[in-house]
Amino acid sequence: MSVHVQNTRMTTAKLRQMKVNGEKIAMLTSYDFTLASLVDEAGTDILLVGDSASNVVCGNQYTLPITLDEMIFLTKGVVRAAQHALVVCDMPFGSYQVNEEEAVRNAIKVLKESGCDAVKLEGGEEILPSIRHMIQAGVPVMGHLGLTPQSVNQFGGYGLRAKEEAEAEKLLHDAKLLDEAGCFCIVLEKIPAALAARVTKAVSCPVIGIGAGNQCDGQVLVLHDMLGLNQGFKPKFLRHFAKLAEEVKGAVSEYVEAVKDQSFPSTEESY
Repeated sequence: MSVHVQNTRMTTAKLRQMKVNGEKIAMLTSYDFTLASLVDEAGTDILLVGDSASNVVCGNQYTLPITLDEMIFLTKGVVRAAQHALVVCDMPFGSYQVNEEEAVRNAIKVLKESGCDAVKLEGGEEILPSIRHMIQAGVPVMGHLGLTPQSVNQFGGYGLRAKEEAEAEKLLHDAKLLDEAGCFCIVLEKIPAALAARVTKAVSCPVIGIGAGNQCDGQVLVLHDMLGLNQGFKPKFLRHFAKLAEEVKGAVSEYVEAVKDQSFPSTEESY
């Protein structure tokens, strides 16, 4: 006899219903168990284990160096932390661009080994066959259009995308293709707000913006950015909801001083 337990976890179906209901979706990146636990407990709908871990965790200039196995390793910790949120893992550069067969095999590997709920891929029509085969294989896919950081060398930087009409129309076309293929969600990064609003209305799946205005179905930020931990990084679209860099440095300075002057550990803190 099977036992049915009420599912309080976020699902792709619930996200679609949130769009229908006009309820906004909150997504944040997470890369480790401890912070993911707090982000999940605070009510975030989607935890994205982004390949931005290449920058935030590993200190690389670009997202390109991080590997599939490294993404799986990080995602495992986030999955263990998530009690409510849907967990999405970025497919890193090189894991889905070679051919469809390898792309599907790697997507299945991510789901099986990490335990996450879905994967995210950057690109439109050019990777559509791989996306279709992933979805047919039972892998939920989140799309990503606009500024796609894995294409930084092709773009020549991280500037605003789809400013010109031709690129804007291609982006809208790509979004419709991703939606028709069955993507449960699409991220739009660093594009004009008016275009993002058009895309959001044109597709049935939820659209999550980052630097794409406030008319999308939801928003995403890099956790360490919005907490003010990454000093010196403040693009126009980023709001600091905390200034933890100063707090962390202050706490560490107090600790160092307490160790140096032997006020830590105190008698009460000793056995």
